Amino acid sequence: MPDKATLRKTLLATRQAIPVQVWRERSDRLCTQLQTSPLFIKARTVLAYFSFRQEPDLSPLFASSQGLANKVWGFPRCVEQTLSWHIWSSQDALPLQTGAYGIPEPHPDSPLLMPAQVDLILVPSVACDYRGYRLGYGGGFYDRLLGQPEWAAKPTIGIVFDFAYLPRLPNDDWDRPLQAICTESKLFFPSTPPDIDSSPL
Repeated sequence: MPDKATLRKTLLATRQAIPVQVWRERSDRLCTQLQTSPLFIKARTVLAYFSFRQEPDLSPLFASSQGLANKVWGFPRCVEQTLSWHIWSSQDALPLQTGAYGIPEPHPDSPLLMPAQVDLILVPSVACDYRGYRLGYGGGFYDRLLGQPEWAAKPTIGIVFDFAYLPRLPNDDWDRPLQAICTESKLFFPSTPPDIDSSPL
């Protein structure tokens, strides 16, 4: 099995090679899958992310009037080695900023979100496997977050395209499986391996 660094490099190159129109269509289908998920429907406060390097784009969920009416959305700021979560909406008067990794982030003065307020975390991922394990970007931000007692029990959904949903990823002792994985095809739970075509394009 390739190591994490090799897999990460290969999968990121594959994702960034997806034509923009195909990326947009897959992202839209993935958002539709999320909207039909009971985990998503019942969640009032959802942690998400701003798409970077052709990650699946979730903005149709939080940039629409329907999304704004039904959910409170939280987005991360990288503060040293941790993630600080802030409420943000497309109607926010405070502008987004570019963080240390070139990723859009909420303004530092945006309202903070505490763990007790959060109902669901949508986790950006390079890849996920049938057991629920995630391959991240190597910074360990989500590993540290989900390892904290106040976050460990929160429902989590890994977000990847079909080609990055794999039978098995290498994992370390500190890796924690996610509760579910959402692709453009379906919402999967670790106990139910998929019947999907994991071809890159």
